[in-house]
Amino acid sequence: MTKTVSIESITPAYISSCLTTYLNAHPAIDLKGEREAAVLLPLMLTPEGIKILYTRRSEKLKNHRGQVAFPGGGADPEDKDSAATALREANEEIGLHPGDVTLLGKMTTITSTSRYNVTPVVGWINHPFDIVPNPDEVARVFSVPLAWIADRHNVDFRDLETPWGRHRDVVFFKKYDGETIWGFTGHLTVQLLKILGLFE
Repeated sequence: MTKTVSIESITPAYISSCLTTYLNAHPAIDLKGEREAAVLLPLMLTPEGIKILYTRRSEKLKNHRGQVAFPGGGADPEDKDSAATALREANEEIGLHPGDVTLLGKMTTITSTSRYNVTPVVGWINHPFDIVPNPDEVARVFSVPLAWIADRHNVDFRDLETPWGRHRDVVFFKKYDGETIWGFTGHLTVQLLKILGLFE
């Protein structure tokens, strides 16, 4: 499995074009969730290259505590769309101001194991920005180079037994800076890589 494009060719315009093409060809179907939700997949250009921003969820949370995630959560009635949900949640969780994010597009809405219909929203962050984690929701904010994420040697697919059943081809990335990206967040990460032509 090889890359079809180089990391150097990844720009906000390229990402936006890829997302538009993908979403037109892959509409959401058979959604079975009980509530709408959205997450923000934040990319940013740093002196070390493009990175993806992640959080580690607080141990205080009821669900998925201590797991690596993207900023996001359930939709509120005042949210006009999934992008508004993702931006509001990112602001509440890590202090990311909506004005510091350029929205590049969306990925296909999918139903999570916790029965949310989750719309992934991809955004480009004006770097650097002041990170202000909400300690009730976020234990840590960290970033991973896109080049490392896109290296096929750093990801594996495993079968996993859970109290809710057996899951096949669950994404597990190798540890990076002490953190493991896996499960739903890993799946969204790999899906983005595929859309960008960085993963086949």
